[in-house]
Amino acid sequence: MTTGSTDALPPAEIADRDDVPATGSPDRWGRWRWLRHEWTLSVLGGLLLAVVLTWPTLRHPASTVPGDIGDPTLQAWQLAWGGHALLTTASGLWHSNTFFPEPYTYAYSDTLLGYAPAGMLGSGFEAALVRYNVMYVLVHALAFVGAYALVRQLGAGRWGGAVAGLAWAFAPWRLAHAGHLNILSSGGIALCLAMLARGHGWSLRHGYRPERRRPGWALAGWLVAAWQVGLGFAIGLPLVYFLLAGVLVAAGGYGWSWWRRRRRPAFGRRLLVADLAGGAVFGAVTLLLGLVYLRVVDLNPQAERTLDWTRHFSPPLIGFVTAPADSWLWGERHATARDQLAWPPEMALLPGMTLLGLAGAGLFLSVYPARHRVAVGLGVLGTVLLGLGATLGGDGDPGYLTLSEHLPGWDALRTPGRMMHWTSLLLAVLAAGAVTALAGEVGRWSARGARYLAAVVLLVPLALVGLEGVNRTPHPVVPPPPAALRTAAEPMLVLPAGGALDLVVMAWTTDGFPRVTNGLAGFEPVTQARTRAATATFPDAGSVAYLRSIGVRSVVALPGWTAGTPWEGIASRPVDGLGITREDIDGVLVYRL
Repeated sequence: MTTGSTDALPPAEIADRDDVPATGSPDRWGRWRWLRHEWTLSVLGGLLLAVVLTWPTLRHPASTVPGDIGDPTLQAWQLAWGGHALLTTASGLWHSNTFFPEPYTYAYSDTLLGYAPAGMLGSGFEAALVRYNVMYVLVHALAFVGAYALVRQLGAGRWGGAVAGLAWAFAPWRLAHAGHLNILSSGGIALCLAMLARGHGWSLRHGYRPERRRPGWALAGWLVAAWQVGLGFAIGLPLVYFLLAGVLVAAGGYGWSWWRRRRRPAFGRRLLVADLAGGAVFGAVTLLLGLVYLRVVDLNPQAERTLDWTRHFSPPLIGFVTAPADSWLWGERHATARDQLAWPPEMALLPGMTLLGLAGAGLFLSVYPARHRVAVGLGVLGTVLLGLGATLGGDGDPGYLTLSEHLPGWDALRTPGRMMHWTSLLLAVLAAGAVTALAGEVGRWSARGARYLAAVVLLVPLALVGLEGVNRTPHPVVPPPPAALRTAAEPMLVLPAGGALDLVVMAWTTDGFPRVTNGLAGFEPVTQARTRAATATFPDAGSVAYLRSIGVRSVVALPGWTAGTPWEGIASRPVDGLGITREDIDGVLVYRL
């Protein structure tokens, strides 16, 4: 991955490298040469593709979100809270303004803590939505760049890198997670693997070449891996175990080589120091975050998930060739297949028909050695079997449930289908090998004068992969916060409480971060359940006394949202004799306790 490196290119492509000037030719670009460098172009290309293939995310970024107004509003709050806490009271990072008066509430779900620097930019509700939408686009761009960098380091050419980047970053199955920024944020996985491979002088095409070791890249790879884990364990924990397995395999191979040859293989002290330092940071981040989540479970035993969740979300085999409804190309065509899925958002796992075809071809025609192709193919098979969860063999043991029972933390990963991150990445590696081999052949056509035909042939797989990434994702408008929220004293309760509205309320609090009892996560804290039950008859003497006892100073009621809830008709309930006041502000009621 170093500037000007041509080790990952076939001879036919080296002559066509933009950043390799012809022998004896003066460099006319001088200091602006970086503008046409491969890595500059790949980053710019990734950004452009992300804007186009996530459109219309950036059309109205201050008022709409992709997917729905559920999880995206939660994650908009998470991004904002991380930056706000680090700028104000870093020691209170984990004790957020929601779920009052509970502690460690920032860790009730994946925190996206790695995005905290973005949370430091701007303030208020609209800034929170703009920040979320920009990050939504950027995570797709990073996924493209990460996959591109990985397959280039592994030995694929530029065309192969472009196909792999497109196929991984914009795979049809990702469209089912338009509302899950934590699941889409996987670019750091591929990027850290690319950096670690570069740092250790290893590629799939050429194997281990100690003369190409770069300790700085190895250190950077560990730091990016730590950042990826900081985004959450939902997809970060498999990376932790993958890297741990990689270290053990590498150490075993090193020892075997020493035993067989009776001499120490080349490794280097600087690289060892880089690995130890980077691994220590990675391990520390993983451990510290793990301890926080364990503390949450200690305080809330109901947060511990049983394997029944995993069984519920385990997809059947047909799910791996079924696209989600938001796929423009395959959505309607796969409607019948989706009807066979118990929970399509987690079971429609199509990585792309074009990708499947190219990866299949890559098992037989590739620039990678046959033994490495077989190893990657076995990796694809292994991740698919794990992704089946409890449907593998009828109980998933041995399989995904075995890991849930024996690997620390794995039982919290209740959705086996998210192993598709790894399945589609390995498929992209195989596809890149096939496309690179094709590019080498097409390069010979170009040399014989058929340059335009060669370009068309290479553009076909790229266009087909891109076409499968076109979305039909809805972009609903998020209700703006009522003006009454700014006048109510904190801590406050917003009614109706419970359900998806609590996620919207969390996003509303990005305007000043007042403390609220509202909040929604994968479990319900005991105090929140008690508060909702005690206030079902609000306003009355019992509910007012209870709210005062836990420190709540005001209640904000939204009469237009109360239909079908215990608070329906709240505007007509009297407040006489309760020692509280009520004010109507633009149809929203503010009760001051």
